[in-house]
Amino acid sequence: MASSTFSRAARTNLDLDTLRTLAVASDRGGLAQAAEHLGRTPSAISLQMKRLQEDLGTPIFRKRGRGLALTEAGEIALSYARRMLGLNDELLDKMHGANLAGRIRLGCPQDFASILPSVLSLFASLYPRMQIELHVDGNAALRDAIDNARLDVAIIIGHEDRAGAQIVGRLALAWIASSTFVLPKKQPLPLAVLGSQCIFRRTALQRLEAAHIPHRISANSHSLNGLWAALLGGLGITARTPLNLPEGLVCAESLHGLPPLGSLPVTLHRHAGSQGVTSDRMASLLVEALEFALQSNTATGSMALARNDVAPRVAKHKAR
Repeated sequence: MASSTFSRAARTNLDLDTLRTLAVASDRGGLAQAAEHLGRTPSAISLQMKRLQEDLGTPIFRKRGRGLALTEAGEIALSYARRMLGLNDELLDKMHGANLAGRIRLGCPQDFASILPSVLSLFASLYPRMQIELHVDGNAALRDAIDNARLDVAIIIGHEDRAGAQIVGRLALAWIASSTFVLPKKQPLPLAVLGSQCIFRRTALQRLEAAHIPHRISANSHSLNGLWAALLGGLGITARTPLNLPEGLVCAESLHGLPPLGSLPVTLHRHAGSQGVTSDRMASLLVEALEFALQSNTATGSMALARNDVAPRVAKHKAR
């Protein structure tokens, strides 16, 4: 028992500041870059890394050309360092956040509403006294709300040219229709769409006009649920993301031989006056959730393409 107690007491306690330096050096591409970012001298950073190697009892760097690279042990150390720093930061956020009170106004398009529960749950656990005001709306309306200080943080599809926009990733688009939808013969392509400001609607119309494919608006809805109902009812075809696709609908990049739609940027916007710890944390949680959702969107789109893009082509619908 005495030996076990001595062993625990003799353990080395790693310095979190040194572990953070290791993580910064990895993110920035080297010790010199870490020194510049952290406002320290290169010799001070080198001394930190030397002490870390001594504490770990194994080399964590190897020479690579004129610089240094992580050894296998160094990669393991970096992985643990990130986990330890994450717990450290989460603990501090939770302790400090328990006393923060106020309101944060969040905007999100309907397509990404499914990522919100996990984001809101974690945010609420960190800042239990903060009031969250949630707005699910169209992209143009969200951008106007940011401009007019009615929102603090917003996810928006498109609008990457606006001041302060942070591009998080790109959203793959697809044509979507009922699994039983059949193209009408010798008639314009029927489209089910949202309002005139909808970026998906504009993208679809541009692609069809560029390909000289006759089309008409067969169904117009003010909500995403209304659009899904129109599609399931066989009223037409639409352009959108494969995210959260209801059962009974199929999608593909060139469904029924229609021209590919490409992708749109997904952007994060913050009002200039919404700086602060809670706003920063909400933004970081949204970015993390968005990146995961966009990866899933790409995978879903690829599978849908392989599964559904076998329908007849629409060359006969093109203007002669």
